[in-house]
Amino acid sequence: MSTQTFHLPDVGEGLTEAEIVQWRVAAGDEVAVNDVLVEIETAKSLVELPSPFSGTVGELLVDEGTTVEVGAAIITIAPGGGSGGADAASSPAVPAEKPAAAGDASEENGSVLVGYGGAGQVQSRRRKPAEPPVRAAVGVVAKPPIRKLARDLGVDLASVTPSGAAGEVTREDVVNHASQASVFRNLQTPARPEVREQTIPVPPAVISAEPADDREETIPVKGVRKVTAKHMVDSAHTAPHVSVWTDVDATRTMEVVKRMKASPDFADIKVSPLLIMARAVVWAVRRTPMVNAAWVETENGAEIRVRHYVNLGIAAATPRGLLVPNIKDAQDLNMRGLARALEKLTLTAREGKTAPAEQQGGTITITNIGVFGMDAGTPIINPGESGIVAMGTIRQKPWVVDGEVRPRYVTTVSGSFDHRVVDGDGMSRFIADVASVLEEPALLLD
Repeated sequence: MSTQTFHLPDVGEGLTEAEIVQWRVAAGDEVAVNDVLVEIETAKSLVELPSPFSGTVGELLVDEGTTVEVGAAIITIAPGGGSGGADAASSPAVPAEKPAAAGDASEENGSVLVGYGGAGQVQSRRRKPAEPPVRAAVGVVAKPPIRKLARDLGVDLASVTPSGAAGEVTREDVVNHASQASVFRNLQTPARPEVREQTIPVPPAVISAEPADDREETIPVKGVRKVTAKHMVDSAHTAPHVSVWTDVDATRTMEVVKRMKASPDFADIKVSPLLIMARAVVWAVRRTPMVNAAWVETENGAEIRVRHYVNLGIAAATPRGLLVPNIKDAQDLNMRGLARALEKLTLTAREGKTAPAEQQGGTITITNIGVFGMDAGTPIINPGESGIVAMGTIRQKPWVVDGEVRPRYVTTVSGSFDHRVVDGDGMSRFIADVASVLEEPALLLD
């Protein structure tokens, strides 16, 4: 049989191009049907493409870092060899099914969900065998997905204390280590370099066509950064933004979080003030539904669409840029369910595995700028929504309680709203309701 060519498929996101991020095979490698060939980055997510053929890799037709259009030839495979057999060599692969949640067994053992279908729901006829933990040169035991996560987060596995039953480093170990590093990284002042200026070399692929200037660096705008930039510009120039904010005594929220962390019911779930904030937003939406609505342009003119459900978006800063995945039907989740959903969303985003469907259909968003030490902000509304709430850092400050100045945990709750949809009294009432819950979480008991 003649050499077969694999063309960049439409991964079902309505996109027309993707960047070749990393080849997982080289010329001469034997591959079977559904073996991962390459990792690509679309404007919405990282995707691993499985081989539709079995045989021997011929030529890699596209270099890493190159953006190509859907349908472009990217690799050739000669029939024969591999473990897929003759039948597999002549028929397209069925993409592996996407794991239901970050951290579940299918993701841990290396079975990566890759789908060509519109919703990624195609069933797999074949699964990749579990990948054993890999022992690094320094004696660290970690599975391949965990090692990749560590690389993405800039974590040295040798410095991580393993907690796995077999002495291996787990996903939670890596994430916790990265979180602690981000908290303490600014405690020490680095020594001043001896040179006044430093030029960071730029790969040839990203150098602009203009005359070289060692004092400047050109970074191409593509992928997530490109789409985010367009969405933010469209939102800022389309929706009339109005922002409001208020300071909050969050001492009782901190007390509740402390008790939840000590509770057996939350022993296996990460609990933070963001959980109370999320519940507060969902609760406040019931009292001011317009903040959860959307301005929609139709052929017959504009209309306001009020959603009686909450797909709660959480703005997440990831190595690939800003992502806003959302928790579907958050109004139906109890405190434990919401905590579990937040944990899954966060881990998936940090690993760069957030699926396009998880970023669509949001109704209102929370951005936790407090993790960066910020007190307040005026965030830009996520397109398709009418409100976004920002939670500032929680720190001890002097606060007047019953006529006396006492140290209390204080934060600032701010928000931006589409003034076409939400009037001043509505947005003010909404922010006040969120603040009330942070001041007295017992309000959630109603």
